[in-house]
This record gives sequence, structure tokens and C-alpha cells, in this order.
Amino acid sequence: MDEVSVLAPVASRPGASGLRSGTGAMVPTSPAMPLTKVSSVASIAKTTGIGELDRVLGGGVVPGSVVLLAGEPGVGKSTLLLEVVRRWAERSDTDRALYVTAEESAGQVRLRADRTGAVHERVYLAAESDLATIFGHVDQVAPTLLIIDSVQTMLAADVDGVIGGVTQVRAVTSALTTLAKTSGIAVLLVGHVTKDGAVAGPRSLEHLVDVVLHFEGDKHSTLRMVRGIKNRFGAADEVGCFELREGGIREVSDPSGLFMHHRDDSVAGTAVTVTMDGKRPLPAEVQALVATTQMPTPRRAVSGLDHARVAMILAVLEKRCNVKVADKEVYAATVGGMRTTEPAVDLALALAVTSAHRDKPLPAHTVVLGEVGLAGEIRRVTGVDRRLAEAARLGFTSAIVPDVPGETPSGMRIHRVSDMGSALRAAGLDVRRRGEPDAPG
Repeated sequence: MDEVSVLAPVASRPGASGLRSGTGAMVPTSPAMPLTKVSSVASIAKTTGIGELDRVLGGGVVPGSVVLLAGEPGVGKSTLLLEVVRRWAERSDTDRALYVTAEESAGQVRLRADRTGAVHERVYLAAESDLATIFGHVDQVAPTLLIIDSVQTMLAADVDGVIGGVTQVRAVTSALTTLAKTSGIAVLLVGHVTKDGAVAGPRSLEHLVDVVLHFEGDKHSTLRMVRGIKNRFGAADEVGCFELREGGIREVSDPSGLFMHHRDDSVAGTAVTVTMDGKRPLPAEVQALVATTQMPTPRRAVSGLDHARVAMILAVLEKRCNVKVADKEVYAATVGGMRTTEPAVDLALALAVTSAHRDKPLPAHTVVLGEVGLAGEIRRVTGVDRRLAEAARLGFTSAIVPDVPGETPSGMRIHRVSDMGSALRAAGLDVRRRGEPDAPG
């Protein structure tokens, strides 16, 4: 091929005005624009009116975006979304919300809406599973927010495959994504999860949507948490806290009361720490109970903590600190149904077990941070400054932290420790029984 013809402008080549032979290229209907001239006004997030959800979304719902909310059955996804559509409809006279359900009848959804106070004249409800019919409802209602409950129960009639299968889920999600991008309607999809907690369906489902949220909660607890997994419009490591009640779901902007048992006096076997869930510092109370037993194999019961790390902490206390618990039953748990596995909880667990073993409480209003190594050393953890600031806000006046430089909140006394021995002394737990050797360090 002649070099001049290769370098010639597209407009001067044969077929440039239409479909190019052999390449399939078309003249674009709208020309490419310089980035400086592209308006971002249409992509500004609109608040849902629920602060904890807006926090995870990155400020609110962006028009034309697709959000996937996944969670286990019965965790409260539909209850949360009914609250979302009610507050969305209350925003202005021009905002309408269309709630499409395929898992429940319209009457069932209305009963829940009555119970939770989510009834509003600009909230529209359709019990439908056919995708083409849903598009017809969208044309009639002209909503600015569309809820699909759930994406695994929708059917694209012109696509092969069973409802909930890989082909159907991909086709339904692709069609709804195209609808969102072309119309500017914000779409929220409810998704099922597998027994392992992952989003059910093809992996491409998470790639097609803009935001992926996980709605988590224990059926034995009222605590619910919305966790960001993917977010094209904000941070993907935020978490929102909610409390599920008989009358609906309520956001909890300050969850400290859920994870701690407030009391005037300290109790033996308890220690307070601050965990980091994404960027959010959350206080947590760790409790331990050490009891004598006649059983040849003492019991180890753990709730809300990592079993492996609890076993490691007990071994370190036995070997390095002469805290003899090998022949005793040990129970360790968190308060309020919190689940945490981060190493920053190690030192709080170690001091709680030691406090329970020696039946001596930690000093009042003391928070404990730090990772414990196998040699008994206290290792640094991330976000110490933010954790201490949150502890100071909650009224804690003393802290036991790793021996690394950092800022000290005003009015808080800091004990920087390098090993378990110095941590026990800082906590006032180095009082030994008769015949016990000194703790190391």
C-alpha cells in the first residue's frame, strides 16, 4: 500500500463518509470533545437523604449510574431501599421513584411500606419480572430513580437461558446499564449472594455496574453495615452503620453505643480498643472470661474474633508473660455483634485475658491499641492518630499504644509500650501471685 494513502486523513479515504469496507468503522454521531469542554454538572451526586448510605456512595447517587446492593436473604435490603425511595420522592416534585419487585407481590411490599412508613404518592410500585415490560413502566412513570429487586429474578425474553443463569443476568444487567446511561436514570439493583458471601452470578456483573455495595448483618443482632466494594465515584473502603428495628431501618451516625457497654466502673476481663473499618474508626469492647475446669481439654470459645489469633495470643501470654491458662477455659468475645480480625485488637485481647486471669480490671477510661508478635513485642498499627482522636472524642483519657512517635490528642495520657511486659505494667496488671516470676521486659 502506498505510504501517502496510509497517512492521508480519514475524510479523504474511500468509505470515510459511511461504513468502511472491511473495518466496520462508522462516522460518529457526535464528535469527540476536548476534556476541558465536557460538562460534569450532570454527574453531580444527588443525596438520598440517608447520611450513612450517602457516605458509602461518595456523596449520593449519581444520575445515570448503576448501583448493585448485595446481601443475604432477610438482612434488610428491601427495607433499606424502601426508605431510599421514600426519601428520594420527598426531595422535590420532579423526583419520582419506581420500585420493581419480582420476588414479592405488590401487596406484600405495600404492607412493609406501611409498617416502615415508606408510603409516598411519588413512589410507584410494579410487580414484574419481564424486562421489556419494565421498560414500558419506565416510559410511563418517567422516574429519576429505578429499583430492581432483584436482578437475578428478571427475564430478558429475547435471550436464551434460565432466569438467574449467567446469560440472563448478564443480558439484564447490560440492558439496565444502557438504560441508565442513555436516560440519566439512577438504577439500584438488588443482588443475591452465595453461601460464601460473594455476589451471585457472573463476575462480569460487578464489572458492568458503577458501584458495588455489600449489606451485612447477623440475624441475631440488629446491627447492619453497608460496605463499599467498588465505587467509580468515591472511595471504595467506606462503611455505613444501620440498626434494623421493627418499625424499619435507622442510620447510626455514631455507632459507639452499639459496640461498647457503658459503665461507670471498670470490670475485670474487659478492654476497649478502636478498630478501622475502611477509613472509619469504630470503638470495640473486647471481653474475656477465664474459668477453672475439671475437663482434660479446656474449652476455647470465641465470638466476633479470629480463632487463630486468639489461640496465638493465649500462647504468647503463657510463654512470655507467665499467664497460665493452658488448664483453664477461656471465652473471648466482642460486644454488640461486631466482627473484627485486624491485628490492632491483639493487645486489647491480651490485656482482657490477663485482667480476667488475675481478676483485676484495667484503669478506667483507657483504650488499648497494638499488634502482638510471637516474641511478645508490640508492633505498630495503622491510623493510630485517627483511632486516638476517636477515643478522645468518646471521653477516654488514657491510651496504651505501640512505642512509635505520633501526635497525642489534647487531654489524653499516652503510654507507649514496646513489649508485653511494659504493656502489663502500664495497665497495672503486673501484680504477680506468690511464686510467679516477673513478666519479661
